[in-house]
Amino acid sequence: MTRPKIFGIAGWKNSGKTGLAVRLVTELVARGYLVSTIKHAHHDFDIDKVGADSYRHRQAGAHEVTIVSGTRYAIMHELRGAPEPSFEEILARLAPCDLVLIEGYKREPIPKMEARRLEAANRVPLAPEDPHIAAIAADHPVTDTTLPVFDLDDTKAIADFVVAVTGLASPSTV
Repeated sequence: MTRPKIFGIAGWKNSGKTGLAVRLVTELVARGYLVSTIKHAHHDFDIDKVGADSYRHRQAGAHEVTIVSGTRYAIMHELRGAPEPSFEEILARLAPCDLVLIEGYKREPIPKMEARRLEAANRVPLAPEDPHIAAIAADHPVTDTTLPVFDLDDTKAIADFVVAVTGLASPSTV
């Protein structure tokens, strides 16, 4: 299997990462690309409801629980004290696609865009310390960089940049 193209969105809490990721997925899918996403969380999370059958399976000690229906399936893997899987291990579990858009994983050596908002929890720029940041998307003027700077809401221009930087070919049927 050919490794998909990868592009990340990094930034501090409340910097606009999720909004940008959602808009980029919408734009790139509309252009015909098959896009998958990986979201890294720095905290405990749960996608299951207390009392649901799958929740009860996990609580009973199942290593993995798969929920399958006619419209989707999800596999939940319990670490149960094991270390968090590496970025590459997670990437290897994804089905073939044109592009994997990464939200978070700001320390991974992948091409990425830094999202910046004035309302972010932390406004210390990441770009000066990360040679993998290829551009900045901000809701305010940014003048202290030689990197390309986009308006955080200019989704079409950012999508064009992602396509160019990753070398995405014309949309295919993966």
